[in-house]
Amino acid sequence: MQEYGLHESQNGTTIPTMRVIAVSHFRTFWVKHPQVEQALRAWVKDVEAAHWRQPTDITQQFTTASVLKSRRVVFNIKSNDFRLVAAVAYRFGAVYVKFIGTHAEYDDIDADAVEMP
Repeated sequence: MQEYGLHESQNGTTIPTMRVIAVSHFRTFWVKHPQVEQALRAWVKDVEAAHWRQPTDITQQFTTASVLKSRRVVFNIKSNDFRLVAAVAYRFGAVYVKFIGTHAEYDDIDADAVEMP
């Protein structure tokens, strides 16, 4: 089942693996910041192999991630040089990228409201 993005749980129900929505934004970003390309590729690979059902699943996997009141998650990328903000739809197994930028750029946004252009 794994090749279809589903894993079977112990009780026989299927658990979707996560899908990252807006990966194209990463490609645009790493053209400007090539030093982060490998870290972003690794993040996408790790997320797409995960099956998160609740925020604690994320913080167990990414111990430096922060879950916001808006249910968005802030990820530190490449030793905290970059930040990624995502909205997670646990029920649908989707991770919607809302922001990717340097730590300094992150300081100038509202992570609870930011949207990708």
